[in-house]
Amino acid sequence: MTGRPRVLVADDHQVMLETLVRLLSHDFDVVATASDGLAVLTQAEDLAPDLLVLDIAMPGLNGIATAARLKSLGSTARVVFVTNMRGRDFVDRSLALGPVGFVVKDRLVADLFPAIRSVLSGEPFVSPLNH
Repeated sequence: MTGRPRVLVADDHQVMLETLVRLLSHDFDVVATASDGLAVLTQAEDLAPDLLVLDIAMPGLNGIATAARLKSLGSTARVVFVTNMRGRDFVDRSLALGPVGFVVKDRLVADLFPAIRSVLSGEPFVSPLNH
């Protein structure tokens, strides 16, 4: 990867989407945003981002299903999920896709960049789930 990593950001809540873009745009080229998984599929195919930052609970196609579909289509984009879901089953379903990040939204500021660094170097990252 040369230069700044290219990132596609998806969340169905506009305020969270804007927050993510604001946080990421200092260190990454935010090449697209989306509010549902189906839009992510189209944009990821067209733009081939290096990183996907995806909400899990999105309409149309949730973040985990979106990432799984992209992976089956040959996408090499790394994935960080941002979510309010704290269930171990969501973590397990996410990690089944490979070295992904799983960031709970109330730990966004503390965990987003460590998660991104981990997944870009091929290591998984999971926010603490116990609060």
